[in-house]
Amino acid sequence: MTQSPVVAEVDFHAPGKHTGFLRIPHSVDRSAYGWIGVPVVVLNNGTGPTALLMAGNHGDEYEGQIALGRLARELTPGDIRGRIIILSTANVAAAQAGRRVSPLDAGNLNRSFPGDPRGTPTRIIAHYIEETLMPLADYAIDLHSGGQSLFYPATLLRGSGHNDRERASLKAMQDAFDLPYTWVFTSGGGPGSTAPTAMGAANRKGVVSVMAELGGGGAVTPEILHLCERGLRRVLHALDMLPGHAPDTARGSREVNAIGLIHAYETGVLELLKEIGDDVTRDEVVALIHHPDTPWTPATRLRSPSTGMVLCKRAMAQVARGDAVFQIARDVSA
Repeated sequence: MTQSPVVAEVDFHAPGKHTGFLRIPHSVDRSAYGWIGVPVVVLNNGTGPTALLMAGNHGDEYEGQIALGRLARELTPGDIRGRIIILSTANVAAAQAGRRVSPLDAGNLNRSFPGDPRGTPTRIIAHYIEETLMPLADYAIDLHSGGQSLFYPATLLRGSGHNDRERASLKAMQDAFDLPYTWVFTSGGGPGSTAPTAMGAANRKGVVSVMAELGGGGAVTPEILHLCERGLRRVLHALDMLPGHAPDTARGSREVNAIGLIHAYETGVLELLKEIGDDVTRDEVVALIHHPDTPWTPATRLRSPSTGMVLCKRAMAQVARGDAVFQIARDVSA
């Protein structure tokens, strides 16, 4: 396998707290021998598991970036047991630009795994995460949101597990994170996963992994940010990595399976008729697409192809053919 060109300024094995950058070579007009710096924080204290915590996989998703930054500042090695690796802005160029994809190469990091050490910056980052960081980890948490175009309630995403140990670990992480919703995947995953995502990378390396969708709309929702920060500390405590933390009472999570998306087929201005958590029935009108440029034209009715509940909604009023408007889910027990 080709060696990664990434240079780490931190020692992942040394005791204590270490901060620095993962240096991605980047030769451009203004800097012939330059590099891009992905910030990394490592806390290491004695024996115990390793948790890889990531945010900024998509640059326009903010709650996770804030939560991991705060965690990196507040935790000390004496607070933890084991090792925590924090990448608060994994696709740093996208995060700095506030974009889903990198302005350097149009790279979507969460569609770029397993990456390529000889590829573009985004693919080099993906390769380093999969081939260098994931093999160090026992657990991984990748924090997302709906970005600019979508909005999710605070939702954990997890697989169903491929053995008893993994199933027990995933359920323990779900219960500890204690978000209002849990989206349980019904297929894929495992060591044979071909998913081009960070969760796919974790599966291929045998790392127990969860994701979270935390708000969106290009903004920060204080309540969801609080749930994220609360959940991270509760999970670390549940993994016996934050022994001094005293978790509050669990509130419970509604487990759902995603069953499909509702897409627009017309261009116009969107009027949503449903909110997150609302029930929908097959063929029900769930949104109107208005046409202000031809105001004499009736609004287009958008109907649901399935029965379930709204898990995610579009955050932007303007809509074009192919844009996702709603994601529909169904209770796991349904």
